[in-house]
Amino acid sequence: MEDGIQRRNIEELLDSGNAVQIKPQGYSMYPLIVPGRDEAVIRKEDPAGLKRGDVVLYRRDRSILVIHRICRKDERGFYMVGDNQTEIEGPLRPEQIKGKMVALIRKGREIDVRSLRYRIPCSLWLFMRPVRRPVSRAAAAVKRLINKCTKMHS
Repeated sequence: MEDGIQRRNIEELLDSGNAVQIKPQGYSMYPLIVPGRDEAVIRKEDPAGLKRGDVVLYRRDRSILVIHRICRKDERGFYMVGDNQTEIEGPLRPEQIKGKMVALIRKGREIDVRSLRYRIPCSLWLFMRPVRRPVSRAAAAVKRLINKCTKMHS
């Protein structure tokens, strides 16, 4: 996604009113956006209308395009965090925000980000940001234990 031609094309498409469909790479938005499985549908949106919990595509200063969730905003700008991260990035200026995720495509099915099915788990996960790391480690340990037990009984 990050060669110069594609970066420019994504921003040009958004600026001209088109939606773009992006396959996020990396695990910064895991577990709510899974690389290789999920795709984000992004549209240009007025930054004034963005709020906590929205997933946006933004450009780090003279750097890469990133998809993260808004954890807060104030008069200084927007503060972002990946769903698999605890560190907050910001403030970002409104002009750094290129678009907002309006839908998530999972296994070929489109999920509207305004739906309760999407908003409730996202809101809970954002609320849990300070304790994500221990919760994730505990969940991974339980998963390993279940897999080990399953293999033993097979």
